Amino acid sequence: MDLEVRGVKVAIDGKEILHGISAAFSAGRRTAIIGPNGAGKSTLLKALAAINTDYIGEVLLAGQEIRTMGRKEIAQKIGILPQGAAAPPDTTVRQLVDYGRFPYRGLFSRDAKADREVVEWAMTATHVEQLAGRQVQTLSGGERQRVFLAMVLAQQPEILLLDEPTTYLDIAHQLEVMEIVERLNRDYHMTIIMVLHDINHALQYADEIIIIKDGTLKAQGLPAEVMTVDSLAATFGVKADIFVNSQGKKVLSPIELVK
Repeated sequence: MDLEVRGVKVAIDGKEILHGISAAFSAGRRTAIIGPNGAGKSTLLKALAAINTDYIGEVLLAGQEIRTMGRKEIAQKIGILPQGAAAPPDTTVRQLVDYGRFPYRGLFSRDAKADREVVEWAMTATHVEQLAGRQVQTLSGGERQRVFLAMVLAQQPEILLLDEPTTYLDIAHQLEVMEIVERLNRDYHMTIIMVLHDINHALQYADEIIIIKDGTLKAQGLPAEVMTVDSLAATFGVKADIFVNSQGKKVLSPIELVK
């Protein structure tokens, strides 16, 4: 299922944040959105998820303007893990993941067996099944992030949106989250659109990279082609060395600010 934005402009408190962005996100691909703080990355993600529908332009899901679709219909197709997700007090892991089933529940009907099976799958896919009875507030940062990811997976979305999913995690938990995302894409053909803070994660785990700066799209393409020493300098004002790691992936190592 393809997702596309055409000429999208978003203003917040009278200030335009996105200035006519157009981009296509192909089904089954992993796209990383990168850019400096305040570039409009999270704002774009909220428009893609129809969290913010107060935009000019078009957001098209399988060719249909997303604002014409119902909330539950969207949630069955698109799941989003925002920054700083929080759980209600005294909520267990299983209860939180079960919240992800809301798009499939009617007012008076519920397929409890199907819900349980999906919840178990989501917890297994994110390696949190052994935490099912724990309260979310007692978990470590890495565990919580995987639990919230499991909740989003319980929606069974075709498109997964992630807003800086590795922020505040240590290196091991960062890699664990990114490897889960990679596996979801590979094994379940889930389309991934992720805002990433770590450029090297984008180079390693994305099929395509989009660069946004000052609310405009500066580049979109293959990681090795888009993310260069010159583009890093132009986007972030940083000089960097570049080399290829043992997996054949390009790695950027920042050296100093551009003077």
